[in-house]
Amino acid sequence: MDFKDEIKLFGDKVEKLKNQIQTEEATKNAFIMPFIKVLGYDVFDPFEVMPEFIADIGIKKGEKVDYAILKEGKPSILIECKHWGESLDPHNSQLFRYFHTTSAKFGLLSNGIIYRFYTDLAEQNKMDDKPFFEFNVTDIKDNQIEELKKFHKSYFNLESIQTTASELKYMNELKTLINAEFQNPSEGLVKLFAKQIYRGMLTSKVVEQLGTLTKKSIQQYINDLITERLKSALKKENDAEPPEVEKEATTAVAVIEEKGAVIETTEEEKEGYMIVKTILRQRVKPARIAYRDALSYFAILLDDNNRKTICRLYFNSSRKYIGTFDEQKKETKTELMTIDDLFKFEEVLHKTVEWYDAEKAPAN
Repeated sequence: MDFKDEIKLFGDKVEKLKNQIQTEEATKNAFIMPFIKVLGYDVFDPFEVMPEFIADIGIKKGEKVDYAILKEGKPSILIECKHWGESLDPHNSQLFRYFHTTSAKFGLLSNGIIYRFYTDLAEQNKMDDKPFFEFNVTDIKDNQIEELKKFHKSYFNLESIQTTASELKYMNELKTLINAEFQNPSEGLVKLFAKQIYRGMLTSKVVEQLGTLTKKSIQQYINDLITERLKSALKKENDAEPPEVEKEATTAVAVIEEKGAVIETTEEEKEGYMIVKTILRQRVKPARIAYRDALSYFAILLDDNNRKTICRLYFNSSRKYIGTFDEQKKETKTELMTIDDLFKFEEVLHKTVEWYDAEKAPAN
């Protein structure tokens, strides 16, 4: 099993177990130690992983860090742990105090779900206030796995990580800035755009009006970008499918009749289907995702089986809803502000498919 699969399985395990973990000590045993093990270190070898590592601070003797990963007898990574349900925000100061008293170049603050990596980019031997790398192990992205892999025992290289740490730090800060600007464009950004499209005087009223239009334009651009990528992905998928599957897909899209009434599959329903199919392609083959249109709803099915409804889309009125299902197949309807809100149901949709596949799996 490669590192990517290991970390994904570990994340799934954390998600399933977290509600059973009641204490900080249990968090260490159930989450932190297995995580260190996934990184390739022997948690039972004190020459490699030292629990309760002593980091004396001035006149304070016997101060201890939860774990230290050692290299050639010296700490390279200090790890401070908290209970999984606890926010990490107030606790980086504790790791900060330990950092400058040791030779460690990296600090890791974690509650077993969120992992924050720190180093000393701003000032040597003084831990930065902000992490250069952060991820949620239950929802870790592929690019984050590649960065985490650099901390694996087999790949750990101090110079290599320090080089990329600076890039990660500034990229994270830039992404935060871009997100803030996209959510609420600053006057500076609005004026930057306004000077290129508006020939009159930029009064405060004009800037205010263009600010609203800038925000709408950014949101529309992102929506269009997502839609185009989905269409492109589906086109490649359909081009790769055998003729019989393509024929089934064509039939599914066609106008059908139900009890004398004509039912037409709308473009919005097709787009919703594409989004759900894209979300689920990580877990199941795209050819297993089908749909059937009805008068009152648009059903998305697993294996084209009415007994395996993944979700229902209610797009036939001014308000749009998604109907999701629990393990007892009870439906819950939730209103959607936009079609893109379907992406928020990724976890629910994956679990629904998981239940259906578990039903057909042979008992041990």
